[in-house]
Amino acid sequence: MSHFNLENELNNALRMDAPLARAMPASRKGLNDSECNASLNMSMKTPKKGNKSFSGSKTPSKSNESLKKTPKSSGKSHLSSKYGTPGNKNSRTPGGDRFIPNRSTTQFSVGYYKIMKEEKGPDENENLLSPSEKEYKRVMSENLNGDALNSKILSFKAKAPSAPESFTNNMKVLYSSSKTPSSAKKTLRQIPQVPERILDAPDIMDDYYLNLVDWSSTNNLAVCLGGAVYIWNATSGTITQLMEVENSEEYIGSVSWVKEGNYLAIGTSTGEVQLWDVVEQKRLRNMAGHSARVSSLSWNSHILSSGSRSGNIHHHDVRIPQHHVATLAGHSQEVCGVRWSPDGRYLASGGNDNILNIWSSQFNNLPQDNQPLHVFSQHQAAVKALSWCPWQPGLLASGGGTADRQICFWNCNTGTFLNSVDSKSQVCSILWSKEHRELISSHGFAQNQLTIWKYPAMTKVADLTGHTARVLHMALSPDGSTVVSAGADETLRLWKCFEHDDQKKKATKSTSKDTSTTFRKSMIR
Repeated sequence: MSHFNLENELNNALRMDAPLARAMPASRKGLNDSECNASLNMSMKTPKKGNKSFSGSKTPSKSNESLKKTPKSSGKSHLSSKYGTPGNKNSRTPGGDRFIPNRSTTQFSVGYYKIMKEEKGPDENENLLSPSEKEYKRVMSENLNGDALNSKILSFKAKAPSAPESFTNNMKVLYSSSKTPSSAKKTLRQIPQVPERILDAPDIMDDYYLNLVDWSSTNNLAVCLGGAVYIWNATSGTITQLMEVENSEEYIGSVSWVKEGNYLAIGTSTGEVQLWDVVEQKRLRNMAGHSARVSSLSWNSHILSSGSRSGNIHHHDVRIPQHHVATLAGHSQEVCGVRWSPDGRYLASGGNDNILNIWSSQFNNLPQDNQPLHVFSQHQAAVKALSWCPWQPGLLASGGGTADRQICFWNCNTGTFLNSVDSKSQVCSILWSKEHRELISSHGFAQNQLTIWKYPAMTKVADLTGHTARVLHMALSPDGSTVVSAGADETLRLWKCFEHDDQKKKATKSTSKDTSTTFRKSMIR
């Protein structure tokens, strides 16, 4: 009888899908140790392929030496618990062999709910709910989903327009947005914040009403230092002294190049206007007539206009012996700014009497017959900074002194005031850019900076700092790319702030390899 009980217990042990009825005793009479080991070895053999009794939920332990081979399966194979899902080492979940992806970072349920809600519309049974039930449902939905209901998976303001009838495939139709993509916007150009060159200008006069710098069309820069005039050739870098006054108490008040660039007009503190041939370094004419210093000059073809401290403007015809052809008496104090328009139709003059006058190119010999076309009195300080727009005829920009600080714009064709901007400091000079819709102004206290403005919005593009005293004068290079600024700190600084796009690819010729130069070199002939 005990023999049959032992066989039943062994059969139950071979059945791995059913629990043992009770623990098998360690030893039994009538059965020796060898028979017990033999029966156990038979029970631990690997089951055959067709054996369905091997269906335990847990993977057999690997500690048993008899389980070195993975059981084969005829149907769906079990995933290996050792390697988990192929390509994912950490995908095995504790206590099982199935791969469960991590969906904590996604919201598939919310997305599916929103898509189905848009396609099928609201629930049909929702209309049957009472108001209290609807409110309860809404509150529960907000508490469960939170901000997920307000989030958008894909959202379009309007549906795409339908394709024309001629298109057989709607997916091949291209649609464009009205807004320009950010990648297509033109990037702002880079403006150097440091000068390209620095030139020493000792003994340059710190006088707001003078005009001591001008740049010719032949790339020669004229600079007045005390009683002498120096010419710097920007192409070769050479410096020569053109002239010097005999009396040490005299000085140069203004210089201006003729349009062709071969002659230079010089105004002196004695009221004379001299005409010099720069190539020959020879004085051609000495035109007197002013009773006080000549502080401003401007050319209009063969007519040279000079402004004096007496308040008068003289027109000189340099072709004839009797050069003085007209006098404009429109200012009660010194004329510190004179500029002819590029088309030669108007002459703008600014004085220390805070008046800006616009004159016609048609003038008479008698002063009382010459009256200004327009008189502007909006400025509250001396008007020295004057500049005509190169691309819009009749547009004039003017700047006021310390008590005004305004940059004003005028339509001289109609005599109307257009706009003004407060520069926050004394306006010493203004220049328009030939390449960009911008202008640059130089200022005095407190920053002594150069400011680039975008026209007509008059927003600041850049501030160029470096001068330690007010920037009294500016001049533009012939190509319109470089601005030279002369300050009361006795330095000239060259700013390449209006560089052309096509010139960036070309190697510009360096005028000199030195970072600083002085005009007072032993190169005077």
